[in-house]
Parts: sequence; C-alpha cells; structure tokens
Amino acid sequence: MATSDTDRAADAAIVQSVDRAARILELLTDHPELGVSDIARDLGVHRSTAFRLLATLESRNLVEQETHRGTYRLGLGVLRLAGTVAARIDLVGDAQVACDRVAQRLNETSNVAILDSGAAVNITQTLGAQMVAVTRQYVGRRTPLHCTSTGKVLLAHATDDVISQVLSAPLERFTHATLTDAESLGRELVRVRTNGWAAANEEWEPETNAVAVPVYGASPAGRRSDGDAVVAALSITAPAFRLAPSAFVDAAAVLREVADELGGRLGHVVPTAPVTGR
Repeated sequence: MATSDTDRAADAAIVQSVDRAARILELLTDHPELGVSDIARDLGVHRSTAFRLLATLESRNLVEQETHRGTYRLGLGVLRLAGTVAARIDLVGDAQVACDRVAQRLNETSNVAILDSGAAVNITQTLGAQMVAVTRQYVGRRTPLHCTSTGKVLLAHATDDVISQVLSAPLERFTHATLTDAESLGRELVRVRTNGWAAANEEWEPETNAVAVPVYGASPAGRRSDGDAVVAALSITAPAFRLAPSAFVDAAAVLREVADELGGRLGHVVPTAPVTGR
C-alpha cells in the first residue's frame, strides 16, 4: 500500500514531537528548573506548543511543575527509568563476579543470561579451566528458550503471554534430544519451577550438558503472580561425560548458593527455596 502525503506528514509530526519532548528532558537535565517561555525559545516553537509537550511529559511523571514559581523540573518518573538502566549495568558487573565464582568452584564454564525478545541473551561468561572444556564464546549470543538450561529457567518464570507465545510456535529441533512438543515442554517448565533449576541434556548441542538456576532481584522484570522477580539465569556448561544427569542436582545446589549471593547484591531479600531432584 502506498504511503500518502498525509501519512508521511503525520509520521514526521510524530517524530518531531518525540524529538522535542526528548529535548525538553535534556534541557531540564542541564538546567534544573525552566519556564515554559525558556523551553519554547530553545525549541523554536510557540509557547502553547511547549506547554502541550510539558503537559504530556507531566502526565507521565517525567516532569513536574513548581507551582509557586511556574517552572518545570524533571519528575520522579525519570528516576524510575534511570534506575532500570543502572540496575542493568550493575547486573553485568555483579554477574561477572558470579560467573567467576562458579567457574572457580565447579571448574566449568559459567554464564549469566537474561530474557530478551523471545531468547536468552548471555551477558557474561567465565571459561572453565579443564583441559577438555566448553570454550565457545556465548556473550552477546541469543540462544533458544526451549532447549537451553538458561532459556528454560527464564521461560519458566516469564509472563503467561511469553510462555504462550513460545508454546504455540514451532519448536526447532537442534539434536535428537530437543523437546519439540509443546505439551512436554509445558511439563518441563512446571518441573523447573518446582525443583528450582533446569537442565539441558544434549538438547541444544550434542555431547554438551548444562544446568541453570534463576537469579532473583528487586526488578519487576519477569515478575510472575507468585511475586518472584527472576532477572537472570546462572548456569554451567560442560561436556556431557563430565556433567552427567546424576550430577545435575549437586551442580544446581552450588549454582543456587552463588545465585543467592548475586540476588542479594541486586536487592533480593526473600530467601529462595532449595533445589530439589527430579
């Protein structure tokens, strides 16, 4: 369908409005308090246009008005947005410490992953020191939710909408052990929530196993109705001959200890349940 001149003009107006609103936030960052006339002058717009933009930002709590002076300043909504970014930055640094600790204790490659647009994205990694170890670089890599240990953990604690989207879509097969049946995956997610850990038994990569546990934090991201806030997943990955299914529970217990330490640094205060067997 061809785009009309009217549509193009409307799109341009929307972009311009967003740009102006962003400029207002920048101005109030540099100048803690400004009046409508000052903002209008900087934007090169009529005072009424600046007022409408400020009213919209005020409705989102991004700016607030000093009633006795008639000036505007940044609102507490900006602090909430900034806190989200700061938490993400802190997570990477703290997650690296956790990976280092896991690799030291278990002598296997460790990763931390977060949920992002239908995939598990690895944000940190520490390689194991074994002569035969998993040395693939996972940082920045998007991995499937249905057949990786971190993916299963993140999916099990995701919102119902995310779970439904994954279960209703075709599940790609990577190895002979990949779960490609939605009903079986659904049961697996229940076990993950019950046991407190997930495993991938040669499900994504042949001859490679992995175990992961959830990392709880204060962020509402990933919050389910039971009140848990899963912000990431902490895992180890190793050759299948060294990380056999019989070792999954013990590995998960070590991961749980380190994940609780990481969660504490992220603001999690409620004790988590111990891991259990299948």
